[in-house]
Amino acid sequence: MTKNYKILSKFIKDMSSETENIETYLFVKDYISKYQLNIDITSKALKNKLIEINTTFKFEDKEENKNKSYFEIVFATIIKVNDTINEKKELEKIILCEVQKEIYPDLEKSFVNLLTNSGYPGIKFDKKIDFEKLYNQKFN
Repeated sequence: MTKNYKILSKFIKDMSSETENIETYLFVKDYISKYQLNIDITSKALKNKLIEINTTFKFEDKEENKNKSYFEIVFATIIKVNDTINEKKELEKIILCEVQKEIYPDLEKSFVNLLTNSGYPGIKFDKKIDFEKLYNQKFN
């Protein structure tokens, strides 16, 4: 399959790690395996067939604990779409699926580094995200 887009640039737009105090850190260190990863993808059309895609990973505790840490990364990708792309559905698949599969290794590595550098080493995301499956669930 020929690619209908080209990644021009990708970078960390925003990164956050919040652990309020030592009690929170010690609690979270034992409890972080219960944290859940949430993904949000937004896009904004720029001019000349350019699109900015922001992929946000949030790793947080869904329980009502007073001791929580919060981790977030916003990874921006700028793509140029081929002139042949005219259908909204085709564009959605590029943004939500194709680009995500391509940037995921860099995004995951950056996010795991954030967690490690925040004092939580050894965290791995065993399940790779199946963007194709997520896309199909959303639109089919």
